[in-house]
Amino acid sequence: MAMGAADIVPGVSGGTVAFITGIYGRLLNALKSFDLTLIKMIFAGNIKEAWKKIDGAFLFVLFAGIFVSLFSLAKIIDWSLHTYPQLLWSFFFGLIIASIIYIFRKIEGWNFATLFSMLLGITIAAIITSLSPTEIEANYMTVFISGAIAICAMILPGISGSFILLLMGMYTNILGAFNEREFITLGTFALGCGIGLLSFSHALSWMLTKYKNLTFALLTGFMIGALNKVWPWQNVTQFRINSHGEKVPFLTENVLPANYSTHPPLPVACVALLIFGFVLVFLLEKFGSQSDS
Repeated sequence: MAMGAADIVPGVSGGTVAFITGIYGRLLNALKSFDLTLIKMIFAGNIKEAWKKIDGAFLFVLFAGIFVSLFSLAKIIDWSLHTYPQLLWSFFFGLIIASIIYIFRKIEGWNFATLFSMLLGITIAAIITSLSPTEIEANYMTVFISGAIAICAMILPGISGSFILLLMGMYTNILGAFNEREFITLGTFALGCGIGLLSFSHALSWMLTKYKNLTFALLTGFMIGALNKVWPWQNVTQFRINSHGEKVPFLTENVLPANYSTHPPLPVACVALLIFGFVLVFLLEKFGSQSDS
């Protein structure tokens, strides 16, 4: 459920939650078990063995929690983003700072290549987060492609699939589909997620096996570079008209609380939520370590 809550908000990764709680390796191993051998087992009628091969009980419980969280929290997150954005982003900011520290601690040994990898991640994330969101026409093809791309980010620790959707201009469409229970759209999105997930999990597993330090350094850089996108106080500098004819924010700039114009700045409450988000990550880490033992 925590992974589902993370995946629904821009800037926070469900993969980070899985990593912190100690289930990331098991999840990756389960996903990469979807291969030709599995298909042969199914066609041969060895369903029980196939279920065991993919760690079916684990995946079923995990994805059940994710989907329950997605459907139950979509309206709450949408309302909070419009009503108390700085409070919500403060909480996310604290989560991401703690996640940076957590992933950073996983890097074993520093050298030029590791440092370069982290700086590369910072640069790429800074460039991506400075881009103006694009507006893609929502049809079944674009929804499918959006799912395939976003899911790759969702399972990476530190990379937010929702943020990728935001940059593609598909975030509000997908969030609206959850709120309005548009099951055909959601099914198309889920199909794209499934294809992207199964294909990317093999590449990610290879990266973490062969180039663990470089991968963690790159992910750390991604999170550092993306911090500017989740700064709690952002003034809207440009609006656009969406497909429903509604005036919505398009471009924003980060400002100090005293210069925040959209809502009351609420600095004390924001700092409290930032600290809460920061502490929560390490509570999850402690919970994950206890579960492993």
